[in-house]
Amino acid sequence: MSLADRLLAAWYQGHPALALLRPLELLYRRVVVNKRQRFLDGEGEIYQPPVPLIVVGNITVGGTGKTPMILWLIEHCRRSGLRVGVVSRGYGAKPPQLPWRVEAEQTADIAGDEPLLIVQRTGVPLMIDPDRSAAVKALLASEPLDLILSDDGMQHYRLARDLELVLIDAARGLGNKRCLPAGPLREPIERLQSVDGVLFNGATEDRDDGFAFRLQPTALVNLRSGERKPLEHFPTGQAVHAVAGIGNPQRFFNTLEALDWRTVPHAFADHAEYSVQALNFTPSLPLVMTEKDAVKCRAFAAADWWYLAVDAVPSPAFVAWFDTQLMRLLPDRLLP
Repeated sequence: MSLADRLLAAWYQGHPALALLRPLELLYRRVVVNKRQRFLDGEGEIYQPPVPLIVVGNITVGGTGKTPMILWLIEHCRRSGLRVGVVSRGYGAKPPQLPWRVEAEQTADIAGDEPLLIVQRTGVPLMIDPDRSAAVKALLASEPLDLILSDDGMQHYRLARDLELVLIDAARGLGNKRCLPAGPLREPIERLQSVDGVLFNGATEDRDDGFAFRLQPTALVNLRSGERKPLEHFPTGQAVHAVAGIGNPQRFFNTLEALDWRTVPHAFADHAEYSVQALNFTPSLPLVMTEKDAVKCRAFAAADWWYLAVDAVPSPAFVAWFDTQLMRLLPDRLLP
């Protein structure tokens, strides 16, 4: 187990040694609280886009199902007739220049795995830049848009936002509820009181403090051919190598096991880089990975490599609430 894995386990399962990190936590809290307060006070250079901007992020380290939720938001807004764009930091991307417009035919090392997945799935205009304000300006200069979604960026306070959606893993919660490095929180837990909406990934029903959503597996897609098969393509009890390089690999493994497949799990670091050698497992079995991993493996995929396509399914209450927010943000575009 790597140091990062041990630290993650300590945050969510507890460990007495974390007390040694409390002084660093206090320093970290002071920095992030002051950073947000300067934003609230209007200090520094803060860019206010001319169209509404919705941040979709989290306050914890690790995966919370953010990309599937962004995919759902894109399609839902489009069904309302809205022209949607997306900006992203582009973690791990190495484009020739910044800002960089992501196109479907690019590779993950140029575009970043999550931005490339989003563009390949939806064709949405998407710009990457660690400076998200610069990404928004470049995107608006190239496309007439009604609405922009920011893939993460909760703590990017140089960019003004009109709506903040925070995603939380319902099973893991907020761990020990402490800030980095003594816990998994990027901002103090009190930050949740100021966001517009909280969604719990994996919750079976809405809660007093937020909405429920789940990730619904929809199909198996072959990496080499693009062929799409129903989940029943693998019979009950099928043994598969399961590959996940995401913030919470166990959630993916649990999903496969819930489909009644026998998994041989292979957890990789979030945004991991892959090779044929790294995925050369024994015994010889079909390999199933996440869609995020698949965008990095198509060029060297074997014939029996698949990814599991999943869709976010938010609760009806969230859908109704979100439509109300869209009406508030875009009254001229969405007349009742």
